[in-house]
Amino acid sequence: MKNIEHQRGMGMIEILVALLILAIGILGFIALQYRALEASSESTSRVQAITIARDIAERIRVNRNSLSIYTQQLQDPSKQKDFVKNCFQDNCSDTDLADFDVAQVVKSSSSLGMTMNMIACPKTNNRQCIYIAWGDTSATNGTSAGDCTQDTSYSDNSTCVIMETY
Repeated sequence: MKNIEHQRGMGMIEILVALLILAIGILGFIALQYRALEASSESTSRVQAITIARDIAERIRVNRNSLSIYTQQLQDPSKQKDFVKNCFQDNCSDTDLADFDVAQVVKSSSSLGMTMNMIACPKTNNRQCIYIAWGDTSATNGTSAGDCTQDTSYSDNSTCVIMETY
């Protein structure tokens, strides 16, 4: 006859260690998924910002005579107003077209939670840069923490896109 011996708890410890390792693996997977989702959201915002910057750049290219109007309106949010005349249907002057273009593009960027600015590009020969920023970043060039750029480089942790134009 064989003697039956009872286990002394080793099986339970092995199960607990296996569960701990599994839990750490699952937490790592969750962190990886979160980072992938964050990167996907960032890339979507960048594509949208580039599209907006390209849109206003093409509108400026078409209406080159009003570059100063575009610059003034994009630099001063109080001048970025809704434009009542529809330049798609009505004849517009160059100035009216610039007003209409800025109103449309600013409305589009605002609906995506983005801000716009057009300022002189640092260390260029009077070239203009279009700044599109979102999140906690402002569409400016400066030295404070929330600025898009500092002189000629992006600020740390900034969420913005710059396009050099005219």
